[in-house]
Amino acid sequence: MMYRWATEADAPAMAALFAANHREALTERQRDEQGFVQGGFDAATLRSMAAAGTLLVADDDGQVAGLLALSGPEELPAPPPPVVGLLAAQDTLRWEGRPLSEVRWLLYGPVVVDAAYRGRGVARGLFTMAVEAAAARAADAVVAFIESTNRPSWRVHVDGFGMRPLGEYVVDGRTYSAVAAAVRAPGGA
Repeated sequence: MMYRWATEADAPAMAALFAANHREALTERQRDEQGFVQGGFDAATLRSMAAAGTLLVADDDGQVAGLLALSGPEELPAPPPPVVGLLAAQDTLRWEGRPLSEVRWLLYGPVVVDAAYRGRGVARGLFTMAVEAAAARAADAVVAFIESTNRPSWRVHVDGFGMRPLGEYVVDGRTYSAVAAAVRAPGGA
């Protein structure tokens, strides 16, 4: 498995992977078992994000096995409602004793792994690459949001990768938890 930055040529495969795992494309049972992604990420959007250098992919000999978006909050031209809610809640969300608004952070996600590759370390590989890329950009943390009904995502990111909860916020009647992972040791350069 190779972990790399996405290219514009990856857009159709990424769009298909995203669509297959979108909240609205799955049954309630599938969402409960495997988790889901949300938002409007079609091929054109993903192509643009790849051109901007904000998408990582897990590449299995030319097959996109997973993808992860990593961007500065200011890099999103039209952030979706959960991101708008996260940005609005920054003063109440705490990271290492400070309001998130005072921390250098990058937005982590969405992340999705093809069903055929789950349980094989793909999400961990993407997470590791994201943390390394964030360190190269002098960020202190990567921050994600997880909808309260997305227990599989919580298990992967909080229970599995050790991301720490920062607090909750509500958007359009849905509750989200902001979670973060350190990019480097506290006080480190």
